[in-house]
Amino acid sequence: MKNSTELNEVSVLTDKETLEEVVDCLVQHISINTKGAFNQTDLFNILVRAASQTDTIENTASTLKQVPGGNNIRYHLSKINSFEQLETELNLALADQIPRGIKKTYLKLAIDFNLIPYYGNPSDEELPYIYRSKAKNGTCSFYAYATLYAIKKNKRVTLAIRGVRWYDTKVAIITYLLASLINLNFKGKIKKLYLDREFFSIAVIRWLKALDIPFIMPAIRRGKKGGIKQFLKGKKSYKTTYTMGSEEDNSVTFNLWIVCKYQKGKRGKYGVEYFAYVVYKVSTSLTYIHQDYRKRFGIETSYRLKNLCRIRTTTKKPTLRLLFVGISFLLVNIWINILWRKISRPRRGGRLIFRKIFNLKQMLEFLRQAVDRIYQVREAIYLPSD
Repeated sequence: MKNSTELNEVSVLTDKETLEEVVDCLVQHISINTKGAFNQTDLFNILVRAASQTDTIENTASTLKQVPGGNNIRYHLSKINSFEQLETELNLALADQIPRGIKKTYLKLAIDFNLIPYYGNPSDEELPYIYRSKAKNGTCSFYAYATLYAIKKNKRVTLAIRGVRWYDTKVAIITYLLASLINLNFKGKIKKLYLDREFFSIAVIRWLKALDIPFIMPAIRRGKKGGIKQFLKGKKSYKTTYTMGSEEDNSVTFNLWIVCKYQKGKRGKYGVEYFAYVVYKVSTSLTYIHQDYRKRFGIETSYRLKNLCRIRTTTKKPTLRLLFVGISFLLVNIWINILWRKISRPRRGGRLIFRKIFNLKQMLEFLRQAVDRIYQVREAIYLPSD
């Protein structure tokens, strides 16, 4: 009998094929005008190499032999000026990498905010894309990106991304992201929508109830007393209802589920820890809802993966920020798609995916070494002749 750990002699994927798949997707969907011998493929190869190492464009250019300098690369990237066009192109690229069959099932969806700290005084170009939120990492200003995910078999596939503008309301962001399902020819139904705590507001809850979409979102505790805090008591989990807002035309009543968890010395804390959730038409139990909500933050399906392949930069140009963030989400989508198509076998009850032999870090290493082979890595340093 063949050993279960023995591998076939014929490969199903090479580093060259992986790079071609990534760059072909970028070239097909994202337009950047280049001139001379330095073409779009070269530019995207360099960007992918930088992303695979979470490196800067400048350091990547200085590492490789046969590539232009950092200034030349930035010159070509500076031609990307339309934030809206780039956003549309990135969403088309993300949609192109959604695994087959995911559009036809009852799906669990999640909408999250990804905040990148911003420091300094924004220019007129930057100001429309600066989002204000609770202080984090020494600032209240952020570049914000809202994303729509499909959660399937403990994998999060990014369906759409929205670079948040200063004038965007939470309702507008949700509407924009959910509208992308139409462009994706989404044939299934929304089984459950998980929302980030940033969306906790009267307007959002009223809007989702009007759309009749089952959803769960954490309730934010504001103020010293009253509000949500008045329900954080006792030693048993329970359900109740709460009316938020005092004016009749600007209030909403919703189901509020209070979950009690005993900390038992975790992080040096003891006693009861409370979690409050707004729940609408979700078929789950009170004892399971906290675990259910937290499953959307699984290690292999969280923003940690995106952060493994985000190009480092100090630029404050919103379009370039969006491009670099979009590429990181796209690389994760491509990795998941490759797993489903090539690093798996069909079987009864669902495909068997061999994630351990091709994790995201392995794919990023494939991309790095394939690019290094094309342009060669510098092997020596020379001082100026003068």
